[in-house]
Amino acid sequence: MRMYLLALNPTDSVTDGFLPAAARLGLDVTVLTDQPEAHRRGYPEIEVLECDVHDFRAVITRIATHHPADAVFTNSDHLQTQAALVADYFGLPGKDWRAALRAKNKAEMRRHLAVAGVDTVRSAELAPGQDPSAFTAAGLPYPCVLKPREGVASEDVVLAEGPDELVALAKEIQARRPQAALVAEEFLAGELYTLETLGDGRVRHVLGGFHTTVSAPPAFIEERLDFVAAHPQPVVEQVLAQLDALGVGFGACHTEFVVHEGRARLIEVNYRVIGDQCDLMLAQVLDIPLFEHILRTHLGEPLPADLGARRDGAGRVDYACADRAGTLTAAPAAADRTVDGVRLTYRPLREVGTEHPHYRTNRDYLGVLRATGTDRSAVDRVSDAFFAAERWEIST
Repeated sequence: MRMYLLALNPTDSVTDGFLPAAARLGLDVTVLTDQPEAHRRGYPEIEVLECDVHDFRAVITRIATHHPADAVFTNSDHLQTQAALVADYFGLPGKDWRAALRAKNKAEMRRHLAVAGVDTVRSAELAPGQDPSAFTAAGLPYPCVLKPREGVASEDVVLAEGPDELVALAKEIQARRPQAALVAEEFLAGELYTLETLGDGRVRHVLGGFHTTVSAPPAFIEERLDFVAAHPQPVVEQVLAQLDALGVGFGACHTEFVVHEGRARLIEVNYRVIGDQCDLMLAQVLDIPLFEHILRTHLGEPLPADLGARRDGAGRVDYACADRAGTLTAAPAAADRTVDGVRLTYRPLREVGTEHPHYRTNRDYLGVLRATGTDRSAVDRVSDAFFAAERWEIST
């Protein structure tokens, strides 16, 4: 059976998650990408074809003139709608492209939830090239959050305290990203969490979630995620109701939300498995073949009624993050070890000797530590000890 995988940059989710899972399932994989050389270097044993994956018509042509497809899949935020349209064209299992678009387009998500009567968040949208002063007439409350309409990874997500600051920040983002539409919306108070789900269109499993620690405003950089085996049921029901309104229910989904005084409100919906190595930790802490399950749904196979996930696991993901621009001159090497029953996996994300600006986004990550075990306090103690013992140095 042949699976076409639509991809942009090579990622840990693909390299360490989906490609090994596809091999275990006996799938022939063809990667379609607009960056073929990067993928060929990453996994030379996989067939890689160049394609404008942002254009679903180009993807359809590439597949139609190659081998017949049994599955079309992507874990890219940017390509979910395209993959859904292509799968639908070839009559293959996949997500509803409308739901994929609603999840990706943050302005459309807000409009759809409001029309459905599920939740209303005051927001305004700015088209590419439009004068940001239009935001001042939108009646937004302050502070508010400004973000690219189809953005990811906290890129250009910033808190604005007033209308003048909002206009100034919007102009700065437009200068960097002239083709991006922007969204400004009311700041939603509360603790930040995630809900991780997996469905086949018939059954939906709640895999648990994370409690997310973010940097102090004005930026929103994810610094640490603690695994939560089960959120309170009323919270889960509120989040699932909003996902149902969006039409989200096939394959993996990573949903970010805040809880304030018992009310759960969506921040964004990422219609794919959680990334930044949290997916690798999730598979480990649940002790399930997570990536195989995800691929099987796209092959049209039903999910089991019980995934057999263990519920006594504890896990945590921490990111070493650059606090300034400069050259990384010292950092720990990759490591795998077990300490006091806690399994630690550290992976560097930036090479020593490289120079970078200070992005104030997830691109500032220098390395990631995954820790899993069955004792929450031990996981915390061992993770804290790792960061206390290691050092990351940046010279300016």
